[in-house]
Amino acid sequence: MSGAHATRTRGMRARDPRARDPRSGDPRADDPRYGDPRAGDPRYGAPAGSAHDTAADRTNQRKQKGPRPDLATEITASLVVFLVALPLCIGVAVASGVPAELGIISGVIGGLVVGAARGSTLQVSGPAAGLAALVSETVLEHGVAMLGVIVLFSGLLQIVLGLVKLGRFFQAISLAVVQGMLAGIGLPLMFSQAYPAMDAKAPGTPIENIAGIPGLLADTVADPQAMIAAGLGIVTVVLSFLWKKAPGPVKKVPAALVAVGIGIAVAALPGVEVKTLQVGNLLAAVDMPGPEQFAGLADAGIITAILTFTVIASAESLFTAAAVDRMHDGPRTRYNPELIAQGAGNTVAGLLGALPITAVVARSSANVQAGAKTRLSRTLHGLWLLAFALLLPQVLALIPISVLAGVLVHSGWKLFAPEEFPKMWRQDRGEFAVMTVTTLVIVATALLEGVLIGLAAGIVLAAVRMSQTVIRQHIEEDTAKVVMAGNATFLRLPQVIEALEAAAEAGKPRIRLDLTGVTHLDHACRSQVEQFTAQQRGKGLRVELLMPGPGKHPASDTGPVEEARAEESARLTDEPFPHPRDEAFPWPGDERFPPTGDERFPQPGAGWPQGPGAERHPQPGADWPQGPAAERSPRPGAVRSPRPGSLPRRPATASAPSAAAAAPGPTAEWFYLDTTPMPEDFAQRYAEEYAPGYGQR
Repeated sequence: MSGAHATRTRGMRARDPRARDPRSGDPRADDPRYGDPRAGDPRYGAPAGSAHDTAADRTNQRKQKGPRPDLATEITASLVVFLVALPLCIGVAVASGVPAELGIISGVIGGLVVGAARGSTLQVSGPAAGLAALVSETVLEHGVAMLGVIVLFSGLLQIVLGLVKLGRFFQAISLAVVQGMLAGIGLPLMFSQAYPAMDAKAPGTPIENIAGIPGLLADTVADPQAMIAAGLGIVTVVLSFLWKKAPGPVKKVPAALVAVGIGIAVAALPGVEVKTLQVGNLLAAVDMPGPEQFAGLADAGIITAILTFTVIASAESLFTAAAVDRMHDGPRTRYNPELIAQGAGNTVAGLLGALPITAVVARSSANVQAGAKTRLSRTLHGLWLLAFALLLPQVLALIPISVLAGVLVHSGWKLFAPEEFPKMWRQDRGEFAVMTVTTLVIVATALLEGVLIGLAAGIVLAAVRMSQTVIRQHIEEDTAKVVMAGNATFLRLPQVIEALEAAAEAGKPRIRLDLTGVTHLDHACRSQVEQFTAQQRGKGLRVELLMPGPGKHPASDTGPVEEARAEESARLTDEPFPHPRDEAFPWPGDERFPPTGDERFPQPGAGWPQGPGAERHPQPGADWPQGPAAERSPRPGAVRSPRPGSLPRRPATASAPSAAAAAPGPTAEWFYLDTTPMPEDFAQRYAEEYAPGYGQR
């Protein structure tokens, strides 16, 4: 490179605002992680192979921005999650009416399959208490053998939803419906687990379980062994609520694990005969669905169960993902990959005949609080579950069922979240109604019906609130006016009809309907307005209809009066407007106008500006453009003005076809002329503000 060319190049780089000053002391300048900031930029020359180098640099940057895994911390976090997940897996299986081994198998799949997949980094999946009641009803109705088919096809459907990018769709559900759904899951769960907490069997439906509580208490008081079991359950619930207030080192141990330890110790005492967990061989519990089970897909009840599992499991997992993302500042959840991962886990669980899998808040929060940063911790927790179930199954047989029921009672209370109801009442009473309706319908009927009714209630509430129509009526001389604004939908049709009827009953010869302020006019309201207009015109009344939207002109009237107006409009077509001179504003020649020669207020005539700036203010005379081309080709730099002596004329009234052809398009700009007369002192105030010194002349 020649010296001159190098000098020019350096000069260009110095002047280029994109170039970084090498003397700026940027710490990234010598850092190889950032590479050349101009690499891959088409504005700069790039050598061959730079695209590959740039991609590598971007990969390195992403790696550096991501969390740095600490193997010891990840292993410790995985053990904490394992201790939280173990009693939950067993308790959910017992509450679902299936063998405890199936709960552990689902927990293993949630760790090894879902945990290793992309989507969420710190969210932990497994069998969830939120689905325990639904699974229990399904098992009672269709049997444990059909559970695998339902879970299998629910997983496949989740994968399809993720592939078609519907993961974000679940975020569009009303928060009131979500909270109502969780409360509707938690309330029946608490009452159903109150029975095993006292070594009794639940009657069945949520209503029956709630109604049977008084009899349960009476039976428990009469049985000493049931009293011991109830005591263990109560201790477990109390520990679950109060354990977070324990000293720092102690509260790191999960409360459920402490309760399990206490339960095992009490159950081992002589004379204590509480029910304990019955655990068999983990591999023997696997029950893959066969042709007979797949034939059950012809049953409408099975299809309904598949749809219910899909919607509830997907919603619960993605809602949990949003909650877990608020617990940490690491990578955010990618909803569609996470939905695919959940579907893959449920597909495997269905093939093995295990419980459905969702994300679980309790395990996920324990994972975050333990300091996990990557997917390693949640994957390892599945490995620990598998090892424990294979190597130490006899330990599980020592756990009292009442302790596991107490763990689930606490989980049900957190799902119910009674404090959310008064909070929602204070914030929005309409949403409170939706939340309450969703909860009550779920408790009274079933989960799917309750969610659907809650969604319908939320949509109705949103529609009513969006249909805010403001209607004003008043009389001006011989005109009855109706002005509407807002969203006019069929929900506001009664108010619209009432306003129209009131205008007709006013007894005025003219009715003016101004709908230009309406942002949305649905078919029902539009039809009503147009029908009313036609009826009143048929009675000989003059009706002016201003419809909303750009380019909408008042609807034309018909009749003798309208024909006279058309003739008058045609006669005035060639008449000029009155001269705009007004006594309230000084015009050239007026004694209030600045004297000739004031350069700040140039006037036509001798005092017109001369010199280089004269093109901007051409004066009438010999230099004024002449001929037809004058309007099309004004002098360069000149401002287009009308020819001297000409006055603006009224626009001709166009016929219907021409008016339609000349109607402005959707991108037209609209300007409104204010015809209010100027105040008397406008000229003086204008001069004092914009021409200092003029008022003293």
